[in-house]
Amino acid sequence: MFHHYHPYPPFIPKNATKLIVGTLPPPRFTTGELKEGDVNFCYGSRDGQLWPILDRIFDLKLKYETTEKAILQRKNFLISRGIGVCDIVDGAKRDKIDASDLGMQKPEFRDVLVYLQKYPQVDTLLFTGGNSKNGPEYFFRKLLKTYDLKLTIRSSEVPRIHEFTLPNSERNITTVSLTAPSGAANRAVGSLQKYKELKAKDPSFNTLDFRVLQYREFF
Repeated sequence: MFHHYHPYPPFIPKNATKLIVGTLPPPRFTTGELKEGDVNFCYGSRDGQLWPILDRIFDLKLKYETTEKAILQRKNFLISRGIGVCDIVDGAKRDKIDASDLGMQKPEFRDVLVYLQKYPQVDTLLFTGGNSKNGPEYFFRKLLKTYDLKLTIRSSEVPRIHEFTLPNSERNITTVSLTAPSGAANRAVGSLQKYKELKAKDPSFNTLDFRVLQYREFF
């Protein structure tokens, strides 16, 4: 059985007010067998859409290559915007070596709440996916249960917004369950009424355009 562990520690600038929370990068980032166009950093898969989305929103002119310059571009952006990355899964077992969330077994969690205590300015968690099985919100709910906590709904429209109060404080944390920045989520995007309406108005409108509109509001 393959041990799929997270190759990157959380990257959290001192000025962070938001944390991006996902699960695991593809297994090749664990083994170090990167492909041309991969960036050796969080969300660096050439097939992922998070950085292309942020590139579009902020006109970052990012490089998509396995170089230190490409890594530094992303780190500098996160620092400048006060955004950290703290994926919730530290490792998991897999029978099949692929990147599917459903294939994760016996997940080991990073305690995101410990990081929230450590970085008192953080008030928002941006999940790169929702409450489907083994998604970041799904796992975060499991983590909250260990603290006898649960999320309270603030908005049921996509992206769904929840909140909770950090233990031993009066600090409220907002969570936003963004549409996953992966090709696997495109079918779900295509079924959304809002997407259908925008597509009807502009036939060239696509699933990446939809994510750009959605993410812009929260980044």
